[in-house]
Parts: sequence; C-alpha cells; structure tokens
Amino acid sequence: MTDSQHPLRFGWLSPCIGNRWSDFKPIVVEQAKNILPTVNGPFDSVWIADHFYGFESKTDPFVEAWTALTWLAAKLDDVLLCHHVLGHGYRPPALTAKMAATLQVFSDNRFMLGIGAGWRGDEYEAYGYDFPKPSIRFAQLEEVVEICRLMWTQDYPSFEGKYFSIDEACAPPLPQVTPRVCIGANGPKVALPTAGRIADMWHGGAKDVDSWVAKHEIVKASAEAAGRDPFSIETGTTLERALPENDAESDALLDEVAAFRNAGVDHFVMDFGNPLDLEPIHRFVEQVMTPLRAAE
Repeated sequence: MTDSQHPLRFGWLSPCIGNRWSDFKPIVVEQAKNILPTVNGPFDSVWIADHFYGFESKTDPFVEAWTALTWLAAKLDDVLLCHHVLGHGYRPPALTAKMAATLQVFSDNRFMLGIGAGWRGDEYEAYGYDFPKPSIRFAQLEEVVEICRLMWTQDYPSFEGKYFSIDEACAPPLPQVTPRVCIGANGPKVALPTAGRIADMWHGGAKDVDSWVAKHEIVKASAEAAGRDPFSIETGTTLERALPENDAESDALLDEVAAFRNAGVDHFVMDFGNPLDLEPIHRFVEQVMTPLRAAE
C-alpha cells in the first residue's frame, strides 16, 4: 500500500479524564478493567495524554500521565506504552530522563517517550510553570531530548545548553534498549522542522489526508537538511472516531485509514472515547485492522 520503511501499527488512546459522560470517573480506570484487556494484543500500543485537570471544567478529574502509564505497564504485557504527548515544561529534563529510563526497565523495553513543547498555557500558569513563546519552547525541547539521550546511554552524562544543563547526572540502571522519541508537532515554522531534526517518530494531527501530507513534507525536508534519511522517521496521527457499529461504518473507516496509510502514515492512534461494549472493538479489529494488515 505504501513504500514506508515502517510496519503498520494501531494504538489505543485511553482517556485520563473523567467527565459527565463517564459519571466523573477517569475513563482509563474503567477501561483498565473492562476494555484494555481486549485491546492488549490486537493493538500495538496504548497512549495516555498529559494534562492536570479537565477541559469542560477545571474540577473534572484528570489523572497524572506518568503515574497512569506506569500503572498500565504493570497491567498490560503486550503493547508499546507512550504518552500523547508530554509537555516538556511540566517536569525538569533530567527528571523526565530518569523517569523514562525507569519505566523502560519496568516495562521490559516497551516504552517510547512521546513529548512535545506543550500548548495549554493556562495549565502551565496555574501550576506555576514558565510558558515562553513557541520558538523558545521548541528550542528547549531539543535540549530536553539531547539530555534524555545522554542520560540513557552514558554513565556520567553532562550537558551545558542555553536553557538547561546537567553535571554528571547519573541515572542507573541505564535501559538496555534506548527508548525511542516520538515528537508531537504541528506548526510549520518551528515545530515540524524540530521533529525532522530529532524525532525517531513524528506524530502530527490532521483534519484530512492532504493537510497531513503537507506537514509530512516539512518534516522530511528538515530531516534531509539535517543529513537524516527522512523515511527513517516513523510517522503517526490520531483519528478521533466512533467505533463502527455495522459493516457500512467499518467499510467507511477502512477506506479512510487506508487513504492515510497510502499517504505515509505508519502508526494510527485511535481515539474512540469511552466505549462500553466490546463488540465494536472486535468489529474494528476484524473488519478494519485485519484487512489493512493483510494488504501490507
């Protein structure tokens, strides 16, 4: 279907929020009991968003992302684990690196660091965190990723940057497999070029195939300018859709995902919200995922 160097993968986004549609219980808590055991296996990955409080109301529950993903790592044994995505400004770089190394050890090398420059300024300000302009946040992100990779691979890592520094920030035990880094980025001037320079995986939002392709072209051009093989970067996007309830809905979703795959998407993160029934999940696996995998 595509000339991608990467296999087709499907991820499940499990919402950390609790709202009026879930009786104000964090959805991921219920999904861990009733939904994720079915997801574990057919899906390749599980993703957790990084926020501190709700959107409709600040008092809506929203469980913390690192704690939630670590909790899921102990419950799920067959999926990649990734954040969707961390705001780097919520935690100091060396702490992020140490937490990532630890989760990589605990999960038997199933962790990928999903990280970005953050966007929810009110949340940063509420927690007393700095929220500089995007160009600075992405420059900081490059330093954060560099610090992480040093701390994952060196016994006595040191780094002196414009924004951050470490001095022999030892982080044992070093992970046996260095975590891959997924950069969430969408802005054409700063964000996407950053992903092209440093990402192992780029995850970009898109309202349609053409807009996603336009973003991907910027990522590829930036990678080439940095001396990288642009096709070495795995690509992803999130599709917020309803699970199919019948054959016609499955066919429509199959066509849509196939179009994105043909355009170059490797990893689909499916946001199905808060399904309560397993039957549509099985339908999606059998009528969408399985035919697409067979066509590879």
